[in-house]
Amino acid sequence: MPIIIYIAIGGAAGALLRYSISGYTYKYFNGFLPWGTLAVNLLGCFAIGFLWNIFENFAYSPNTRAFIFIGILGAFTTFSTFGLESFNLLREGEIKYAVLNILVSNIAGIALVFVGFIVSRYLFNLLR
Repeated sequence: MPIIIYIAIGGAAGALLRYSISGYTYKYFNGFLPWGTLAVNLLGCFAIGFLWNIFENFAYSPNTRAFIFIGILGAFTTFSTFGLESFNLLREGEIKYAVLNILVSNIAGIALVFVGFIVSRYLFNLLR
């Protein structure tokens, strides 16, 4: 079976898992934070760190790796990948690049959410 099928099946599973956990969390936790997204991102970070260590110490096929890391965790949360990549930079002693990655990803990401919102609002108003 081609690797893309493994990724697609894992992606479907990760998206459903995200939907379930987010929904459950939002149902039972109210408050000032987006608890569902926070829960998914933090669980994803824990899962990718936990699984990465296992995959470094035991042999798994590329299809299994793609199914779990790209498919399931990629659809579950890309924040976990960001966390892993930042962790690996720190672990490799690339402190400047790790800090740069963290700052740029967060600051530029939030700024681009704002810019995307403004551009969308502007275009939407043009079409009215």
